[in-house]
Amino acid sequence: MTKAEIVAEIANKTGIEKVTVQHTVEAFMEAVKDSLANGENVYLRGFGSFVVKKRAEKTGRNISKNTTIIIPAHNIPAFKPAKTFVTDVKSKVK
Repeated sequence: MTKAEIVAEIANKTGIEKVTVQHTVEAFMEAVKDSLANGENVYLRGFGSFVVKKRAEKTGRNISKNTTIIIPAHNIPAFKPAKTFVTDVKSKVK
């Protein structure tokens, strides 16, 4: 499902104009992105959590040049679904 399909479905279910729904969805995604960029986690009860995971520095290999490189420590965004979310998805799988 794409962002446009999500916007269309929300607009159909609520009766709100697609443009307004699109601005709302984009504002939500921007708020989540800004929070994660600032190191803050986002918790949505019953849905899941958007969290920042810290990756430690590690040694990697460039196999084409056969050299060793150092991959610095960095943060990555991750999503952890809520238990109710997981059980709902598992129960609806055919």
